[in-house]
Amino acid sequence: MRWALVKVCLAVTAMVVIAFAVPLGLVIKEMARDRAFSDAERQAATIGPTLTITTDREELTRAVLSTEPGGRGRLAVHVPATGEPDSRRLEIGTRRASRQDLETVRESGRASIAEVPDGHALLQPTALGSGDIAVVEVFVPEAEISNGVDTAWLVLAGVGIALIVGSVAVADRLGVRMVEPAQRLAGAAQDLGEGRLGTRVPEEGPTELRSAAVAFNSMADQVVQLLANERELAADLSHRLRTPLTVLRLNAASLGEGPAADQTRAAVEQLEREVDTIIRTAREQRPQTQGVQTGAGAGCDASEVIRERMGFWSALAEDEGRTVRLAGVDRTVRIPVARPELAAALDALLGNVFRHTPEGTAFAVDVHHSGDAVLVLVSDAGPGIADPKAALARGASGRSDGPGAVGSTGLGLDIVRRVAESTGGDLRIGRSVLGGTEVRIWIGLDGGPSERARRGHRVGRRGGKRFGRRPGQRIAKG
Repeated sequence: MRWALVKVCLAVTAMVVIAFAVPLGLVIKEMARDRAFSDAERQAATIGPTLTITTDREELTRAVLSTEPGGRGRLAVHVPATGEPDSRRLEIGTRRASRQDLETVRESGRASIAEVPDGHALLQPTALGSGDIAVVEVFVPEAEISNGVDTAWLVLAGVGIALIVGSVAVADRLGVRMVEPAQRLAGAAQDLGEGRLGTRVPEEGPTELRSAAVAFNSMADQVVQLLANERELAADLSHRLRTPLTVLRLNAASLGEGPAADQTRAAVEQLEREVDTIIRTAREQRPQTQGVQTGAGAGCDASEVIRERMGFWSALAEDEGRTVRLAGVDRTVRIPVARPELAAALDALLGNVFRHTPEGTAFAVDVHHSGDAVLVLVSDAGPGIADPKAALARGASGRSDGPGAVGSTGLGLDIVRRVAESTGGDLRIGRSVLGGTEVRIWIGLDGGPSERARRGHRVGRRGGKRFGRRPGQRIAKG
C-alpha cells in the first residue's frame, strides 16, 4: 500500500509538472524572441528621422555609427536609387538579408523578419523625403533571441523536480501513517489467533483505521468475556456436581464393609477428585472481576427456592442425625437473582456444612426481609473457621485451599459472593450462636448497596436466639 501510494503520487505530480512546465517554457521562449525583435524595431526607428531629412552617405554613416547596433556592425540602411540622373543605390553598413527580401519589404511597405546566418534580420521600411522607401536592417543574433531561455528552463526543471521529490516524500509519510496502523492491526489479529488474549491495538491513524482498531479491541474484549463465561460456567456446573457427589459419598459411607463397598467409596473419591481438578483448572484461567450475570428481569422467590433446597438436604441431614432449623420462609420474598443462581449458592453453603463438619452437627437457615435487602443466614454448630477473612480472600482469589478444610476448591464461597455482589450486597463470615460458622448473605433489592449492608447491621443475633429457643424444630421432607 505504501509503495502503491508513492507511485500514484509520483505519476500524478509528474503529469502536473509536465502539463504546466512545458507550456510555460514555450511561453518564456516566445517572450524572449518578442523582446529581442521589439528592441530591434526600436533601434531601427532611431534612423527614421535622419532618413526623412537627408540621404547623404556621410550623414547617414554618422547616424548609423551613433546607434548601439550600428557601432557593433548590426545595423544597415538600404536606400534605393531615385529617378534623377546622378542618383544610385546607397547601402550603409553590412547587408545580411538577400536583395529579394529587401525588395519585398520595399514593395509591401511592411516590416519583415528574414532568416540569415547565425540569427535573424529585422527589415524595417522607412519613408524618405523624396517619397521613396528605404529599408533599415537590424541584425539580431541567435544568442539574443534565446537570451535567458536556458536559465528559465533550468529553473522550471528544478522547481518541477523539487515538487516531485516533495510529493513523493509526503506520499511516503502518508503511506507510513496508513500502513503502520494496518500492520499493527494485522499483527494483533495474529497474536489473538495464537491465544494471546491480552493483545490490543492502539487507536491511532486515519479515521477508518481508528474505527477498525476500536472494533478489534471490542471484539477481543468480547472474546475474553465469552471465554471467561465459558470457564465460569464449566466451574459452576462442575461445582454443582458436588451436591450429588456428597449424597453418593454419604450413601457409600453407610454401605458397611466389603470389597464392593470399598470399591464404591474409592470410585466416589476418584470422581470427587476429578471434579475438583476441573474446578481448579477453570478457576485458574478465569478473570477475577467476573460477576454473576442474572440477566435483565431475572428474579425468583427466595423463600420457595430455599424451601425446595432444604427439602433435599434435610433428607441427608436425617440420615446423618443432623438437626435442621429453618425460619423466615413462610411468605414470598422476591429477589433480583435467577433461580438457578440462588439454588447453586445455597447448595454450595450447605454442601460445605456436610463436607466439613462431623455427622450429627446441627445447622440452620434463616431468612430476614427488610425494606431494601434480604438477609440469608446459614449457620452450623461445627468447629467453625479459624480465619474468616482469609476464607473470604481465598474464595475470591480462586486458590485451591478453600475455607475451613483441606482439599476445597474455594469456589463455593466465590459463587455465593458473586450472587450477593450482583445485587449490590455482600458476603460475610462470622461466629454463629450455634457455636460454629455463620455465613451471612446480603441481597440488595434495589440493585445498589443497601444502607444496612454499609452499616454492618447485625440481625442474625436475634434469629440465632430464636433458633436456640426451639432446638427440636425439624423440617418436613418434600
